[in-house]
Amino acid sequence: MTEVILYTDGAASGNPGPGGFGVVLRSGIHRKELSMGFRKTTNNRMELLGVIVGLEALKKPGTVVTVYSDSRYVVDAVEKRWVFEWEKKGFKGKKNPDLWKRFLTIFRKHQVKFIWVKGHADIPENERCDHLAVQASKAPGLLIDLYYEAEQNNSAGIFT
Repeated sequence: MTEVILYTDGAASGNPGPGGFGVVLRSGIHRKELSMGFRKTTNNRMELLGVIVGLEALKKPGTVVTVYSDSRYVVDAVEKRWVFEWEKKGFKGKKNPDLWKRFLTIFRKHQVKFIWVKGHADIPENERCDHLAVQASKAPGLLIDLYYEAEQNNSAGIFT
């Protein structure tokens, strides 16, 4: 059975503002880094998207994955099973339903457990993810977080 360790971190400058995520995947001797930046998003969206993209990068269903994250938002939502209650209620009143639905789809394909780690606590892979996230948020040609920007414009009355 394949076992993977997934480290992830998200960042947003201004929150909302330019943001990004960083991911480090490790399995045996294999190591892969992923990152992506967006022109306007939130820290929580990037924390969650990092986990999603990391899990989506796995090729074999049923992979045993340990996710290390410094995001209480993500870790507690899963480990305390809040996200499953949110799902039952259609994510009514919850932020980031687009990402939580995407998360649950990929989460259910693997055997995933989460471990919260303190951010900026000299954990090398977590520090690397933080660096990747910040660099991604500053890169040229940032992507558009379509759902987030549409939600923001809709709440401002731009879309009617």
